[in-house]
Amino acid sequence: MAPICIRRVLISESVDPRCRNILEENGIRVTEKQNMRKEDLIAEIKDYDGLVVRSATKVTADVINAAASLKIIGRAGTGVDNVDVEAATKMGVIVMNTPSGNTISAAELTCTLLMSLSRNVPQAAMSMRAGNWDRKKFMGTEIYGKVLGIVGLGRIGKEVAHRMQSFGMKTIGYDPITPPEVSASWGVQQMSLEQLWPLCDYITVHTPLMPSTVGLLNDETFAKCKRGVKVVNCARGGIIDEDALLRALESGQCGGAGLDVFVEEPPQNRALVNHPNVISCPHLGASTKEAQARCGEDIALQIVDMVKGNKLVGAVNAQVLVSTFSSESSPLIKLGEAMGSVLQSCSASKKPLSQVQITSQGDNMKSSSGYMTAAVLVGLLNGGSAFCPNLINVLSLAKESGIMVKQSHDVSEEASQSACAVEVLTDGCSYKATGAVQGGLPVLLELSGSVFRQPVALTGNLLFFKASASPQLLPSVAGLLAAEGVQVESFSAPVETCGDMWYCVGVSSLLPDLRALKPLVQEAAQLRA
Repeated sequence: MAPICIRRVLISESVDPRCRNILEENGIRVTEKQNMRKEDLIAEIKDYDGLVVRSATKVTADVINAAASLKIIGRAGTGVDNVDVEAATKMGVIVMNTPSGNTISAAELTCTLLMSLSRNVPQAAMSMRAGNWDRKKFMGTEIYGKVLGIVGLGRIGKEVAHRMQSFGMKTIGYDPITPPEVSASWGVQQMSLEQLWPLCDYITVHTPLMPSTVGLLNDETFAKCKRGVKVVNCARGGIIDEDALLRALESGQCGGAGLDVFVEEPPQNRALVNHPNVISCPHLGASTKEAQARCGEDIALQIVDMVKGNKLVGAVNAQVLVSTFSSESSPLIKLGEAMGSVLQSCSASKKPLSQVQITSQGDNMKSSSGYMTAAVLVGLLNGGSAFCPNLINVLSLAKESGIMVKQSHDVSEEASQSACAVEVLTDGCSYKATGAVQGGLPVLLELSGSVFRQPVALTGNLLFFKASASPQLLPSVAGLLAAEGVQVESFSAPVETCGDMWYCVGVSSLLPDLRALKPLVQEAAQLRA
């Protein structure tokens, strides 16, 4: 894949100095402006190719749409709920996080809160500071032998499990993605949430905030838990329903809560924070020197790796790009885009485009089918959308346009040669192209049943036309083009020379109006490949 050009980056929050240093060492200009209002960020962002944030900056659709050349939003941390990922994807902007930067710090704070809940450490410390000596008031419980339910078995959930197992806790959990055999290998028995709730003495949540996890712990689920269950949330505010938690604390159904995150930060409703059985922190999960240094360094290195075309790590909305960072991918992407452009030109007069079928052939093409599909759609939709299509947003643009996209890989012996076939349906008509990479360049082998004698190199100015075979065809077309001030530089004819066939002419420049060819051809298309 061609390197993504990032010249200027705005850092809108306090990020470790290593972030700026690494970016600048690699030729990227960096501006740091903290505590900007939304209006200020909207006015500022238009001048930048990249934006680096932590959790305080709200990168809304308004901010993203105001950017003129934004290509990357880097989140120095894990959660991206402060970024409108859907809006970024639609604009073709990569959203990147640092998946492992704060893992250890967040896991350690979770364990700290679990231990503090069991022994009332903060409450006892405050009592001592007030001059009291209340040994009986702060009677605690051992965590040895207790059951810890871990909801969300990603990096942080795994690290929490390892640490609490060392205290003799039994760890059970739930995760819709991590396979049960994987979590079992590090000592966590997976089960459904319905099975998990009644078994837990302690529950800790480590999921993203999304519609399916909002209010995961609520009145109904608290009622299914053991009386006195203790809960911890170092993930995202809202995963535990705060009103339901307060009711459970007041009734004794919940014996205590350790909260590092809140729906509103800082929380204005102080009833939960002030409850005697709540230990709260001001969102400190990633607030260690090590985590901040790691996240700042990681996001900078990830951006540099992407810019240099080395690899792509942490992209939450651009998985199709991950496999494009290889020497083999660049010519295949060019092939896909060029084939899409050929078919877009041929079918331009037929609207609307309703279906696209992409079929890859050969072992070498099997692993490229994902980004090849996106590349073909980029060529097809270029110029036909209010948004500039790229590999990031083109699938969603196609879906919005009502285009059905089908993808397959031909494993038959006849399809052993590496190639890609694309067929589009538009206004009841079908156009099909087959192409390949030869000598590092994209070439067209066939166009709607016309197999070319020599592969057509998809470079330069190309004129395609459909006409009946005739000895006078080329001289007539060349004469007409010359009259328009256009010179013929190459000519590709089909193997078959009877009936209506597609031809390709390489020309010195594109025609201002294809209607000049009307007397000689049935259909015509041109493009700058």
